[in-house]
Amino acid sequence: GPAPTCVLGIDLGTTSVKAALVTGTERGLALALAHSCSRETQAHTDSLEAGPQGMEQNVQKIIRALNECLAALPQQQLQQVTHIGISGQMHGVVFWKSDKGCRWAECGTGPAFEPDKVSHLVTWQDGRCSPTFLSSLPLPQSHVSLATGFGCATVYWYLKKSPDFLKAYDAAGTIQDYVVAMLCDLKKPLMSVQNAASWGYFNSRNKSWNTDILKKSGFPVHLLPEVGDPGSIAGRTVCAWHGIPKGAKVGIALGDFQCSVYSCLTERTDAVLNISTSAQLTISMPLGFQPPEAPDPSSAVTYFPYFSGDYLAVAASLNGGNVLATFVGMVAQWTGELGLQVQESAIYTRIIQAALAQKHSKLSVHPTVFGERHIPEQLASVTNIAASDLSLGHVTRALCRGIVENLCSMLPVQHLMEMGVRRILGSGSALARNEVLRQEVERIFPFPVVYGKDVDAAVGAAMVM
Repeated sequence: GPAPTCVLGIDLGTTSVKAALVTGTERGLALALAHSCSRETQAHTDSLEAGPQGMEQNVQKIIRALNECLAALPQQQLQQVTHIGISGQMHGVVFWKSDKGCRWAECGTGPAFEPDKVSHLVTWQDGRCSPTFLSSLPLPQSHVSLATGFGCATVYWYLKKSPDFLKAYDAAGTIQDYVVAMLCDLKKPLMSVQNAASWGYFNSRNKSWNTDILKKSGFPVHLLPEVGDPGSIAGRTVCAWHGIPKGAKVGIALGDFQCSVYSCLTERTDAVLNISTSAQLTISMPLGFQPPEAPDPSSAVTYFPYFSGDYLAVAASLNGGNVLATFVGMVAQWTGELGLQVQESAIYTRIIQAALAQKHSKLSVHPTVFGERHIPEQLASVTNIAASDLSLGHVTRALCRGIVENLCSMLPVQHLMEMGVRRILGSGSALARNEVLRQEVERIFPFPVVYGKDVDAAVGAAMVM
């Protein structure tokens, strides 16, 4: 058989960066995770233009976390890396000057790049594009409904609200596209169909941008990347990188969601339920499926391009572990206002313990604090409030149940049965840490639920290579 290879998988997430060294033979056979490392980016930063609606991250801090991850991996194995697979948060956009996007410098483990003429990353969570603003934009020719946080929508926002901002840059992409472009010194960024579909104004059937529609409205189409198939090679490293040899093959950047699913989905009869910052419930569509020409704006299900021309049906909720984090933040704020200081990590532990002691709660929590893409105006609510159910345990139990019920309402059990689903693969950091959430998943879904086959976008990105 082919000689064993060492593949580096990288995932540039919303809160952290992860790098995984995977050994095995060509195209993901006999895979073994050799080493992995993750670092929190702590990259959130204020948005000067968009104010409180904006959600931006400092690219320097993301790349610093990436460099720290790679420096922590064993040098001997990094020197054997032949392929690099990179995934990251979809929908978002970062802008850069193509000939000055980074500068290379020596660090402790060999050459590394530092961002140079690069904007902040406007993330998928960005809320600057109001429904009114979105309705003023031309209708895309795409199977995906346009939403705030989508790359093309954000470009339109700058075009209309702060046009001088765009003049400083001649290239744009997701954060993972930026890293691939820097590693391979691409003059024009290259983007996978997965990331392009997540930006809006992209036709997945013919794999092309809606250039005519965009040009007519004055959109700066020169900023749009070239598009290629997921799994293809974008280029080779232009110099050694943390000991990884110059000339290592770098894959076109992928969606973190697709890579997460790829890392665990083996049977078409499996559904993947992931609850981390946000939450997703996913099933494979039959071979040969093509999404509709135009989206149903009221539908909670989106079709994501996967690999080899396949699609995933995804109920992608904006409300997952971030809802619990908001609740914990509220409790911490209240205790602070009462003159007490409690660490948020301690609050997490206590509320889960309290909820485990309360098997039932009459409270009904509709947890959509962050809205949903198909109904952005519908926020959270609590009903059925009885004096007997106001303990932290009751409220936490109802909140966890609400997160799972919300996801289930987007892709109902009946539909899963009709699609031939036989079991659920449960994954994600929020699900792993929270036994109450797991109990509610098992209560609401009438399928066997398998944990432990955890999703890992960095490993998925390596497997694709």
